[in-house]
This record gives sequence, structure tokens and C-alpha cells, in this order.
Amino acid sequence: MKNEERVVVAGGGLAGLRAGERLRELGFRGEIVIVGAERHLPYHRPALSKEAINGELVASDLRLTISRELDAVWRLGTVATHLEPDRHVVGLPGGEELKYDGLIIATGVEPRHLAGAPRQDPRIHVLRTVDDAIAIKRAINSTQGLVVVIGGGLIGCEMAASVKSMGRDVAVVSRSSTLLGSAVGKSIADTVTEAHRARGVRLAMGVKIRHWVRQSGGVAIHLSDGQVFFAAVVVIAVGAAPSVAWLRGSGLVLEDGVLCDPTCHVVGGTDIVAAGDVARWPNLRFGGQPRRVEHWLNAVEMGRAAAENLLAGRESSRPFTPVPRFWTEQYGMRIQGSGLPAMGTDTTTLAGSQKDHRTITGFISDGRLVGMVGLDAPTAMIKLSTELWRQNKVTASPRPPQHSAPAASADPGEHRLPAGPRAPAVPRQAPEPVPSPPPLPSHAPVVRSRGHSRALARSGPKAPPR
Repeated sequence: MKNEERVVVAGGGLAGLRAGERLRELGFRGEIVIVGAERHLPYHRPALSKEAINGELVASDLRLTISRELDAVWRLGTVATHLEPDRHVVGLPGGEELKYDGLIIATGVEPRHLAGAPRQDPRIHVLRTVDDAIAIKRAINSTQGLVVVIGGGLIGCEMAASVKSMGRDVAVVSRSSTLLGSAVGKSIADTVTEAHRARGVRLAMGVKIRHWVRQSGGVAIHLSDGQVFFAAVVVIAVGAAPSVAWLRGSGLVLEDGVLCDPTCHVVGGTDIVAAGDVARWPNLRFGGQPRRVEHWLNAVEMGRAAAENLLAGRESSRPFTPVPRFWTEQYGMRIQGSGLPAMGTDTTTLAGSQKDHRTITGFISDGRLVGMVGLDAPTAMIKLSTELWRQNKVTASPRPPQHSAPAASADPGEHRLPAGPRAPAVPRQAPEPVPSPPPLPSHAPVVRSRGHSRALARSGPKAPPR
């Protein structure tokens, strides 16, 4: 790629960082500009609900290692305001326009709003950024009353366990009848719920919030079952929404995130890919229904895959077909997930111990294993995960959604890719039939998709297949 060409990465988190590093690995020698809304360099976000809250880590400890070869221009504390795909321009505050030859959208997600919650009250918090974690930690350390966590998902449960480890009184309010709900299956959900209850966490399950009453000493939360929690600190953890407001009016398809082809190329745009929590794409290993995956490892793998396919060009790209994985730890119990449990319409026990709580729940759809979640069973999870690869083969690429891409600008002064032969497709390692603890290969054999974007040229030695 010629030195004057530029790739803009919109999003300064994990997916954006790994995408930029992958560009360099593959010989891209142009300019990389990373635009991040936060003022911090990329950091380890899963620790925010654990070590960053209970005092074991401080903000500087969370920072991710950045490759010295990245050599990127960092625009931290800068929010992308809009996108004009026809002009290849990302808008920045103050009317600044940032031209690009290739764009990687990795803006992640934002904490979901809870209707009726008085978010303007300083005692009510959400958790998404390191600044959020610092504010929550300060609030807990400066008060003595009850800490109420709204939401019984992964973040809510991790937060409750962290607060309890600090010796504070904590309550969890959830609309589900068990913590973690259907995400991990009934057996594991019941075990996790009982673990919190046994340690003194006050649980209000299967309830709704009727009223919020702000008082001088705290916030009174009135529940549908008649209970009232008087909270000194409230943490709202009811999920997240894709950060796509800046893309409104761009012509891209924004349906629960940025809609992509199987190759991470964005539907409705050219020379644009997306990665991480914001991207919604059809994983051809799991039926091809577009979905988002909000997991740490997916951000790593999809960031790298998106960078590869941006360089290769739409027609020479290969689909991104991972087997997603996630994990959480609470009170020393380790929960691991693999595949797409949300696809399951039924569950079964794949492994278990009569002596203790160790178990693995399998999630079934149309007679096929599509996901599994294990509790303190890492060895069995590795062995059984071969079934996910065996039963979920990559299917043929479906016809891409019929959305027209923005017309190319005819402005002779517009900075476009130089004419010339298409860059060769990025080399990849064939998928292994048996996964192992390191990140699994994410690409399947070539399945071509239709498109009109040009490949970005590369210079320098090619990186070895990953």
C-alpha cells in the first residue's frame, strides 16, 4: 500500500487495536488513525466489574500491551460525529473531516438506559468505561449503606460478587427468576443464584421497579413485590446497545448494530468493515442469521479478521466463522461458554459430577449442539468442544441483503485508491477440527461473497498465516 493512503479505525478499544496491529502484520505501510471516544488507551475491560472495583487493580494496571509496530496516530477523547461513505470521510468535532481509504468501525456498545431511572442523580451509575469503574469505586468507599445492582446478567453478578468481597451489603434486582437467566441453563443458573444467596447477597428476583424516590440519604427503590431497597449506591447493569448514533444518515444498515456480510464488510458501504460488539453479521457456522457477539475473544478475532478482509477486498475475502467463547468467575467458580447458547431451544446435561457442582449444559437446536456452558469443568469443556466443530459446519454464503451502496463521488480531487492489480487474498490457516485453549482459528474455507470494493494494496513482507 502506498504511504499516502490511510485507514481510519473508529473505536479505540480492543477490536480497533487488534485490527490496527493486524494491518501492520500484513504489510500495510500507510497511515493508521485510531479515533477513540475515551481519553484512555485500550485497556482490559472485563476487569472493570471485578478487580477494578474491589481495589486489587488501578486504572494503569488495566492497560493493554500495544505492539511497537502499530505506529498509529491516536485521536483519544475524540467522538466520531458522522460518516459520509460517498466522500470517504469520517466527521469529527468542530467540523473536522478525516479522509480514509479504508474504514474499520469498532465503536462498541453503550450501557442501555433503564426507563424511569433518575440517571441525573450522582448516586446512580452505569459500568462501561474505566472512568465509570473509578466513579463507582469512589462512591462505594465514601458511603456505608446498601449497594443495589439492577440486572442479573454477567456484569450484574460480577459486580455484586465484587462489592460483597469488599464487605458491603449488596442487593441484586432482576426481572428474571434466577441470576444469569437462560444464558447458562437452569442448572448452572440455580447454582450461581444459590452461591450469591449463601454469601448474603439480597436477591429480588422476578420483579420490576415501580418507583424511584430520591432522598437526602439515598435512593428508595420500590419493587413490584412490595419490597423497598434504600440504596446508597445504585449500579444499573441491564445490557448494552450498539454505539451507532454517529452513523445515522450514512446509508449503512443499522439494525441492532452495523449489518455486515459474512466477511465483516459493511452492508451499504464500500471500503468499510466492522468488528467487535457493534458488528452484526451472519456466522455461516451457525445458520447464517445475523447476530452480534459481545465477548472479549470475539473482539480480538473479529478485529483481526476485519483488517485482513479490508486489505483483501470484498471479492477476495473469506467469511468470519468463529466458535465464540466467553467466561466469568464469581466466588472462585469459573463459568465457561462456547458456541451460541442463545440459539438453543432445548438443553441437556453433557457432563456432571455427583460429588460436587461441576457440570456442563448443552444447548440444542433442531437436534444439533449449538452451544455449551460449563461450571468448573475446563478439561471436559475442551474435550466436548470438538462436538461444536463437528456438528456446526460452515454453510454456503447466502445471497447478501439487497441494500444499495452509496454512489461513488466523481470529485476529481477525492483521494482514492491507486489503480492497479488487486492485492492477493490474505493467507489463512485452515480451521482445526479440535479446538485447544489458545484462540481458535476463525476462518472457514473460501466462500466468495459479492461486492464491489477494491483491495487495499500492501507493501513489505507478508505475515505468516494465523
